[in-house]
Amino acid sequence: MCGINGIFAYNPPANPPDEAELLRTRDAMAARGPDGAGAWWSGDGRCAFGHRRLAIIDTSPAGAQPMTSFDGSLTVTFNGEIYNYPELRRTLEAEGVRFRSNSDTEVLLHLYRRDGADMVRRLRGMFALAIWDEARGGVMLARDPYGIKPLYIADDGWTLRFASQVKAILAGGAVSFDPEPAGIVGFHLLGSVPEPFTLYRAIRSLPAGHAQWVDAAGAREPRRFASIAAALAEATKVVVPPEEIRARVRASVGASVRAHLLADVEVGVFLSAGIDSGALLGLACGAGQPRRAITLAFDEFRDSPADEAPLAAEIAQRYGAGHIVRGVGKAEFERDLPAITAAMDQPSIDGVNTWFVAKAAREAGLKVALSGLGGDELLAGYPSFRDVPRWRRRFGPLAAVPGAGALARRVLRAAAPRLARDNPKALGMLEHSGSWGGAYLLRRGLFLPHELYGFLDPDLVRDGLARLDPARRFRDSLTPDPGSDVGRVTALESAFYLRNQLLRDADWAGMAHGLEIRVPLVDFTLLTELAPILPRFGGGAGKAALAAAPSPALPDPVAERAKTGFEVPVRQWMHATAETGTARGRGAGARSWAHWVFGRTAMLGKAA
Repeated sequence: MCGINGIFAYNPPANPPDEAELLRTRDAMAARGPDGAGAWWSGDGRCAFGHRRLAIIDTSPAGAQPMTSFDGSLTVTFNGEIYNYPELRRTLEAEGVRFRSNSDTEVLLHLYRRDGADMVRRLRGMFALAIWDEARGGVMLARDPYGIKPLYIADDGWTLRFASQVKAILAGGAVSFDPEPAGIVGFHLLGSVPEPFTLYRAIRSLPAGHAQWVDAAGAREPRRFASIAAALAEATKVVVPPEEIRARVRASVGASVRAHLLADVEVGVFLSAGIDSGALLGLACGAGQPRRAITLAFDEFRDSPADEAPLAAEIAQRYGAGHIVRGVGKAEFERDLPAITAAMDQPSIDGVNTWFVAKAAREAGLKVALSGLGGDELLAGYPSFRDVPRWRRRFGPLAAVPGAGALARRVLRAAAPRLARDNPKALGMLEHSGSWGGAYLLRRGLFLPHELYGFLDPDLVRDGLARLDPARRFRDSLTPDPGSDVGRVTALESAFYLRNQLLRDADWAGMAHGLEIRVPLVDFTLLTELAPILPRFGGGAGKAALAAAPSPALPDPVAERAKTGFEVPVRQWMHATAETGTARGRGAGARSWAHWVFGRTAMLGKAA
């Protein structure tokens, strides 16, 4: 896990990369890699890579980056972990390849030499990488299928710049701060900035599951090599007997957990009172590697259903793990708030929870921790799996009538002003429930499009909606059709809430503390193995199967506990004049928090 960056002056008339800019960008990410820093230049001086290192696998100097092949023809800068690298290495060694290190990074070089860009299809892990190919005179960029690791790009037609953080590219000093209306509108719609957009017109994200080639002829269109929707659609051809569902969940999730334990340092676990993290702890301990578990506790939640500590302690004791309960109060929140907003690379209405649990893990001396993120998306744990299909059935036919939605909104606003004020999404029910994406926006969205005109510049809203085109982006995430209601909601939740918010928050909040957060339930291999049975996960069946996966199974109070989310008492901590709700909410409090966060984190028009 690291911070990577690079500059490639691919257009012959372009000025060669500036060393000061390269180092400013790299060192703006120092928190991501406190264990070392490196820089590399191509022989012709037209390409340069930077790297900040958090040493996890092969912590010796042999694992340092940027890493160049023995003959100097290939160089890689890489952020992430390749969990199947031991198997890949054994295969390459059997073919005569000789290694100089024990790192997964070196495997990437040899695999690229053998397979070229197709190498990315063989990787199990989280990754963002750039490989310089001397013979071809170009750079290949790639990002993992779920988009766990970020990779941002600025291409002005002359020079390509990339980095693990938006703010790092800005810190280089050569990229415009001009705002991107699609990013601003997208944040206010969903509570996070939807990829490929950022808040800045000049900076885009390489889409998840894509690779891109850049050479003297310019940047090619990113090429998709993995798709969540396609994996779900392909699985509809496979039939799995119902009696095999729990066994498949146990085997597949267990294998993913074992893969994610690969490290040369200790791996801890973020532990709540929920099924996802509890099952991960049980499976990790069952793999013969007892782990320490970290739980947050808040005085404001004491003796309430939101208090995670008591049940988490029961889970830790059940599996024989060391348990650290870290208290967090209002005073610490207020002290940390400037650092939180500074570390937040793009605005998000979430992430405060991950900031504090990552901080606690680093205080305990950990450099790696497992998180239960992704369990609800994979195993149909959210209310959206019930509500989105229901709204489609109930309101979809009426929503298909041209003009019905806009008319209903006007009538409700006039006839029921209190409803319009207290439940603004009710005004959009007939306008948006005619499509899967629209119904998803009703369930997950922070604001609806018509509401944005009330507090953002109307021209910015119109331009932003046109550039973002949310309806098309929702459709694209469902192409090809996943084949079931559960599959469609899984694809939507994975492509939007999970990717743009939860995973991005885990990245910036963990990296701010030099902590690698691993997510065994966000794994493309796991998805392909469970996809055939995913349609059967509705009604709590998926989460029940996960609760039964460890041996012994999770205790009944955990397996049967109502879902509460991983909350932080932001509302109680903020001043009464700026109440913001919990960091995971989607009500009025979350809307206030969104306005506050946007104002604190956006750097539009400012110096980096």
